[in-house]
Amino acid sequence: MYQLTYLKRAERALLDMPRPTAILIRDKLRQLAVDPYATNNNVTKLQGREGYRLRVGDWRVIYEIRDECLTILVLDIGPRGGIYR
Repeated sequence: MYQLTYLKRAERALLDMPRPTAILIRDKLRQLAVDPYATNNNVTKLQGREGYRLRVGDWRVIYEIRDECLTILVLDIGPRGGIYR
C-alpha cells in the first residue's frame, strides 16, 4: 500500500470544499493508494507534464506516483475548469 502525502495547496483545497465532497475525495484516494496502477476509468495520465489526474465528479485531483518511496504525492485538488492552469 502506498502512503498519501498532500502538498499545502491540496490540503487547503480539501478544507475549503464542502465536507461531503472532501470525504468522497479522501475515500477515492485511499482506494487509489491500495493499487495505483490498477485499471481505473477515472484516472488519466497527464499530457505535457508528469503526473496523473483522478476524476471525482466535477472535481479533479492531480497527483504523482513516487515508486522509490511508495508514496502518492497529491499536488492539487480543484474544480474541473481551473485545475489545469
